[in-house]
Amino acid sequence: MLLVIIAALLPAAGLLYFIWNKDKFRKEPTRELLRGFGYGMLSVPASLLLSMPLMLAGVYTMQPDTAGECISTALFGAGIPEEAAKFFLLVLFLRKNRYFDEYMDGIVYAVCIGLGFASLENIGYLFGNLSQWLGVGVLRGLLSVPAHFFLAVTMGYFYSLAVFGDSSKRRINLILAVAVPMLLHAAFDALLMMSGVGASIAASAVTLFLGLYIYLIVSSRKRIAISTFNRFYIVDYFRLSIFTFANRNCLGRRSECQTIRSNNAS
Repeated sequence: MLLVIIAALLPAAGLLYFIWNKDKFRKEPTRELLRGFGYGMLSVPASLLLSMPLMLAGVYTMQPDTAGECISTALFGAGIPEEAAKFFLLVLFLRKNRYFDEYMDGIVYAVCIGLGFASLENIGYLFGNLSQWLGVGVLRGLLSVPAHFFLAVTMGYFYSLAVFGDSSKRRINLILAVAVPMLLHAAFDALLMMSGVGASIAASAVTLFLGLYIYLIVSSRKRIAISTFNRFYIVDYFRLSIFTFANRNCLGRRSECQTIRSNNAS
């Protein structure tokens, strides 16, 4: 039993260490990372509160047999409820968090929540397939857990933009923070499901799935790099005649970035 739990948690632990190590300037306290991970676990039952009524109402089925059913199941059974739950817990966690003071923090904490969700989900899948737990664990460690990581990077990226970026774009960035992960999650699951529906669409589904997976990897790396070096305010720096690539006096801190915005607006 202990080995199964370790196998379920190991992929998330590795990815959590990866994103913690990417936080170059002011690393988050371990206590806050663990709290975020716990919030992520809480997002699992929260997502079920959204998805179960939809299933009971016949909006989607747990055993899709057609491409259309795969899309509805991926969208209403996974993409929308799971990402909405994670976003709600992220907002709740960061609403008055004094450690959330730079762009990279949004990604770090969103990843903590995403991996907390993935870990609890992974435990459920492995214990639900005890006779094949090793194979299931390897497959999910290569696909599902990293997918939650990539989606969390996207969510945290846009959430940080909403908090620290241009105030006139706050609403659209908040919408993107939840809508983009929802759609990517639904596409990921739908293509995975369709790869097993029938031979006629399996090849196309697998090809598109691999393309989407590569996109998630590339886009996540780019967003992490941008957030790490705080390139969001490069335009503001030039407007303020501060000729520097990443001014160390403003690494996304709320008060200082708000000062830059107000000066720039005037």
